[in-house]
Amino acid sequence: METTPVLSPPATESPTPWNWARKNLFSTWYNSILTVVCLIVAFQTIKGIIVWATTKAQWRVLEANLPLFFAGRFPSESYWRLWIVAAIIALLGGLTWGNIQREERLWNPPLLIILGAAVVGAVISPIDLTSRLYLLGIIIAATASYVIARQINPKILGWMPAIWALSFPVILWLIKGGLGLTEVSTNDWGGLVLTLFLAVISIVLSFPLGVLLALGRQSSLPVVKLFSTLYIEIVRGLPLIGILFLGQVMLQLFLPPEYPKLDRVIRAIAGLTLFSAAYLAENVRGGLQAVPRGQIEAARSIGLNTPLLTILIVLPQALRTVIPAIGGQFIGLFMDTSLLSLFGMLELIGISRAVLANPSYIGRYAEVYIFVGIIYWVFCYSMSLASRKIERSLEVSQR
Repeated sequence: METTPVLSPPATESPTPWNWARKNLFSTWYNSILTVVCLIVAFQTIKGIIVWATTKAQWRVLEANLPLFFAGRFPSESYWRLWIVAAIIALLGGLTWGNIQREERLWNPPLLIILGAAVVGAVISPIDLTSRLYLLGIIIAATASYVIARQINPKILGWMPAIWALSFPVILWLIKGGLGLTEVSTNDWGGLVLTLFLAVISIVLSFPLGVLLALGRQSSLPVVKLFSTLYIEIVRGLPLIGILFLGQVMLQLFLPPEYPKLDRVIRAIAGLTLFSAAYLAENVRGGLQAVPRGQIEAARSIGLNTPLLTILIVLPQALRTVIPAIGGQFIGLFMDTSLLSLFGMLELIGISRAVLANPSYIGRYAEVYIFVGIIYWVFCYSMSLASRKIERSLEVSQR
C-alpha cells in the first residue's frame, strides 16, 4: 500500500520591514523607480515645510490673537462660562465615546496618540497658566468619563441622546446669558464658538426635517408628496450662498415694518438648516428605497399601522444604511458655515479675515489659514471617525 508523501509547508518570509518594502514598494523595476521618485518629492516637500515653519513663519500672529480665534469678541471676564461649556461637552462626549467603543479595547494606539497629542498641545500652547490648567482639567474629565462609560450599564447610557438634549438649554444659557448672568449679544459671538454653535444647531434641526421631507416624498398623499418634491428640487437647485443671502439680507424686507428684526444668528441657522435638509432628504430617501419590500408586507400582515411601521421597521433600517452619507452631509454643513463670513459674521474664517486686516499682520495668510485649516480638519475628522464607529457598531459595514 502506497502512502502519500507528506509535503513540507511552503517557506514563508519573516514579516520584517525590509521584506514588506521589497514586496510592496520594490517588487518590479518600474515600481522601484516610482517609489524612489515619490520618496524624493515627499522628502523635499516635508523639508520645505519644516524649514518654512521653523525659520520663516511668524507664529506671533496666532499667539496674539488666540482668544479671537476661539471666542471672538466674547467678554474676557466671562470666559469662565465658555470653560464650563467646554467641560460639559467633554464629559458628555467622553461618556458617548466610551459607549460607542464598548466592544473594543479600553486603550488602543490611535486613542493613546490622540490623548498624548492633546496633553502636549495643552502644555505647550501659548496661553496663560490658568487657561492651561483649565484645558488639562477638561482633558482629564473627558478621559475619566470615557473610562467610566465602559463600566456603566449600557441601558443607562441609552439615555445619552436625552441628556445631550437637556444640556443644550444650559449651554445656551451660559453662552447667551440672562437669568442672573450678564447677557452677551450675538454680535460678540465669534470664532470657534460661533462656528460650532451654527453647525451643531443646524445639524440637529436639519436631521428631523430631512427625514420628514424624505417620508413626504414617499407619501401616498398627493399634496404632501408634491410639496416635499417641490421643496427638495427647488432648494437643491439653488446655491447655498444665494439662500444665505436671502436669509441675511432679503428676509427682513419681506416682513412687516413693525415685525421685530430677527437675530442674524437665527437667520444663518435657518438658511443652513433649510439647505442641508433638502440634501439630507435625498440621502434618507435612498435608504428608504433599500428596505426590502417583504419586510414591509410582513409588518402589515401582523397588524402594524403606517406610523408604527415607519418608526419601528422602515426608518431604523433606512438610517442604518445611509449613515456614511449622513455623516458626509453633516461634515459638509460644518464647513459651509465658513460662507457666513461673506455677510460679516465673525466665525472662524471671518475672524481670520479680521485679523489679517490688521496692518501689523498683513501678509501672514499662510500662518493664519494653516491654523484655521487644522481646526476644521480636527472637527471634520472627529465627525468622520464617529460616523465610522457608529456604522461599525451597527454592523452596517458588513452588509
